Amino acid sequence: MNWHLRASALAGSLSVPGDKSIAHRALMLSSLARGTSEIRGLPEGEDVRATAACIDSLGAAVRTMGTTAVVVSPGQLAAPDADLYAANSGTTMRLLAGILAGQPFSARLTGDASLSHRPMQRVIEPLARMGADIRSQDGCAPLQVMGRPLHGIHYALPVASSQVKSAVLLAALFADGETSVSEPTATRDHTERMLRSLDITVEQQNGRVTLKGGQRPPPFDIEVPGDVSSAAFFFAAAVLSGGAIQVRRVGVNPTRTAFFGVLERMGARVDVETMGESMGEPVADVTVTGEIAKPIEIQEGEAAALIDELPLVALLATRARGTSTIRGAAELRVKESDRIGAVASVLRAMAADIEELPDGFVVRGPTQLCGATVSAQGDHRVAMMAAIAGCVADGETVVTGAEAAAVSFSGFASCFRQVGGRVDVA
Repeated sequence: MNWHLRASALAGSLSVPGDKSIAHRALMLSSLARGTSEIRGLPEGEDVRATAACIDSLGAAVRTMGTTAVVVSPGQLAAPDADLYAANSGTTMRLLAGILAGQPFSARLTGDASLSHRPMQRVIEPLARMGADIRSQDGCAPLQVMGRPLHGIHYALPVASSQVKSAVLLAALFADGETSVSEPTATRDHTERMLRSLDITVEQQNGRVTLKGGQRPPPFDIEVPGDVSSAAFFFAAAVLSGGAIQVRRVGVNPTRTAFFGVLERMGARVDVETMGESMGEPVADVTVTGEIAKPIEIQEGEAAALIDELPLVALLATRARGTSTIRGAAELRVKESDRIGAVASVLRAMAADIEELPDGFVVRGPTQLCGATVSAQGDHRVAMMAAIAGCVADGETVVTGAEAAAVSFSGFASCFRQVGGRVDVA
């Protein structure tokens, strides 16, 4: 599938799919809760469908009706009859590895070709310290998880990773004693927030999260807030095209809103109208206006909190007056694509002055982008970033392989049109 885009002035109000980071965790925790849980606002992307299918195979019956899932669980998991297929979802594979490590059975986690090349040793290593027996293909999927009794550990993450932290914390529910994880810089804390909202005791102090084993969640209901990383594409479009975009009922967890600060530092205005909370997650209507004027410098300490939005930061930098530098983002090399190479390739084809670094980019602006035919390279975020670039480029932009966007945002083109975007699908 290809997207054909022309310059557009984007403005208006919309909703985006539910936050897939929260949805993954809600589905997994519902499978551990004895009883019936209801998850509303579930995103319809392929990643979350993979998690739902996996927990269904593990004995927690999942019934999905549109964006609502009802999960009925006996409170304990059962050995699956076949491989658990995580598709393209690293979150599914890494977090389920943590849950499966302490079960009284074995299971095999597989994924698509892209996921099978992404690093899993980073999660295998701490789980092995807890007593897990996980076998891999040279540190990559498939993962054969032989459930064993686990014990608590005190683990310092060598590289900031919310997925590794969450895998260890989920394994800790099945481990004897106390487990703690410390991280070099703060990462997403959705797991900790959700556990606390379910009356599971989680202590946080000085960058360390601690949890005692033997605790289990009760069944629950949750309304998943909109995904701020999906909303970010429209916020970027607003300031690039000189419009104003409001995204309704979006999650504004402080570990996920670093992009707001980037927009403001580059000259935009961000207005946040808080609406309340959902299972510990703050929810708000967010409006972004203004224009990009100033270049930006992103260093290693900031990159982890911006990892999903950094392709957009590179795009925004093409409009800034001066040189922008993004460092500390080597993690982008091992996403669904080599995202540093993919982003640089797309923007360079559209006449941007962008230089690849081993861990980021240097972008010199301002540059007027020109339409081109570019590839999504199998990466949902690259596809959507390219679409936003196309809405401010001269001439027509064609994004090939645009079906990759369905991993996280299957209705992206429809939402794009809703706020004035000119896109044809062929």
